[in-house]
Amino acid sequence: MTVVEIADLSDPRLADYSHRTDVALKKARGTEYGLYIAESALVLQRAIAAGHRVRSVLALGSTVDEARALVGGDVPIFSGPSELLEELTGYLLHRGLIAAMLRPELPTVASLLTGARRVIILENVADPTNVGAIFRSVAAIGADAVFVTPRCSDPFYRRAIRVSMGTVLQVPWTRLGDWPSARQVLTASGFQIAALALSPDAVSLRDFVAPDKLALVLGAEGEGLTAEALASADTIVQIPMVHGIDSLNVAATAAVAMWALA
Repeated sequence: MTVVEIADLSDPRLADYSHRTDVALKKARGTEYGLYIAESALVLQRAIAAGHRVRSVLALGSTVDEARALVGGDVPIFSGPSELLEELTGYLLHRGLIAAMLRPELPTVASLLTGARRVIILENVADPTNVGAIFRSVAAIGADAVFVTPRCSDPFYRRAIRVSMGTVLQVPWTRLGDWPSARQVLTASGFQIAALALSPDAVSLRDFVAPDKLALVLGAEGEGLTAEALASADTIVQIPMVHGIDSLNVAATAAVAMWALA
């Protein structure tokens, strides 16, 4: 398909980009599982490498050739001046292009545990910035999969993808059910569960001997882990600290713990 020069912002083909919230994109018409937005050529490349399908691309004139090289000739590429695209989307396209991607079907928990040794569980981490930062850290250090609870922010939200530099598209992830069912499937797959929390009976991360298969559980900042998560854990672990500091940002905690236990 040839590049479409934008002349009219009311063109219905531009609806995916017109001030759409993440929630609205997730409910986009004409899709099975919704859409997400990939920002930059790097993130688009990682999305395509993960097998995700591109619905369309919105590109500044200077990035049209780069977009065409990534998506080929069958995907519509809409282009226009920076001011017009900013009016359409509500934000400046700092990275030159964005793409409307079809959300894939999420894998099952059991399938992601097959062959895995180190997995991360995010319980109720509501800030997409923290979710993205955690994915970037654990992707670099070596998590095999990430699991998120129902109240956790969606890793496919635009901010999470951007902060993660697209690693949410590389590290397999899916949603967990309630804690009884989550513990059952983890235990059946040979995993022990270690919850990172401040507790009088917590084991120091320096002294914790990791089993062959380990699931690390991290909770929301402020609230911490729920009673159900702590009760489901085989061990509670904490990072030893000095200077009277008792906790780290959850993304920093994930990086430190994964480095120590990878």
